[in-house]
Amino acid sequence: MDRLQAMIVFVRVLEAGSFSGAARVLDVGQPAVSKTVAQLEQRLKVKLLLRSTHGLTPTEAGLRFYERARIAIQEADEAELAARGAGGGLSGRLRISAATTFARLHIIPHLPQFLEAHPGLDVDMVLDDRMIDLIAEGIDISLRMGTLADTSAVARKLASSRCSVLATTEYLTRKGTPQVPADLADHETIVYSQLNNVWKFRREGTEVSVLVHGRARFSAAEGIRAAVLADMGLTIASDWMFAPELANGRVLRLLESWSLPDTDLWAVFPTGRLATAKARMFAKFVESIMKGS
Repeated sequence: MDRLQAMIVFVRVLEAGSFSGAARVLDVGQPAVSKTVAQLEQRLKVKLLLRSTHGLTPTEAGLRFYERARIAIQEADEAELAARGAGGGLSGRLRISAATTFARLHIIPHLPQFLEAHPGLDVDMVLDDRMIDLIAEGIDISLRMGTLADTSAVARKLASSRCSVLATTEYLTRKGTPQVPADLADHETIVYSQLNNVWKFRREGTEVSVLVHGRARFSAAEGIRAAVLADMGLTIASDWMFAPELANGRVLRLLESWSLPDTDLWAVFPTGRLATAKARMFAKFVESIMKGS
């Protein structure tokens, strides 16, 4: 039995909370995961997991083994990276989570460059606008935008983007251009259902709040983008979301004398685990992309 591989399997089982979850992360069959854990327990002559209808619970020995195994895996990754030379030769699997629209516009087009630089690396990208459990999903790094709800999260800010009221020229030709925030009450607004309906504007120390009532609400940024480009109405969004259309003039910024809070991009790492060398290198790569955009 490969000791390091057995450690990796056990750590993934504990972090995923199930054999099936670990199998999904490791891209192997569930029987192989169960067999590896059983062989590990046999070799150590100690019970690591308690199995019940409610799931898996680590024993005291299992928790102690998990902490040491997790550190051993991370140190092995670091040792390989050091042997290959700083920044070169990343290998294995890197699981990334990111918002769908942001990844499609700003990350995926650059992935060939990252993969070419690290031919031994495989990338799994989980695209979802919702906050997901990084530990349960086996995520190494998550790219998240906005304010981080979890203040205990291990995170690093990578970039910031201007946020504006945006609409297509076609919509504005048809409905007119708002001159002050209060004018938004007379317009069709496209609302992101994960945020509230109050848009807050600032100018020269004055803050104005506008309650909008959009007829169209969307649970994902991709829906917001598609609705705006279908000339359905105006919205607030970061420049990142409409970068191509802002560049070619199809979408315009409105109420530019008023400001909205910037949108921050964060690299978030699983709490309780050291960020892997692969995750740190990818965070630097994304940071360089955004600085050049």
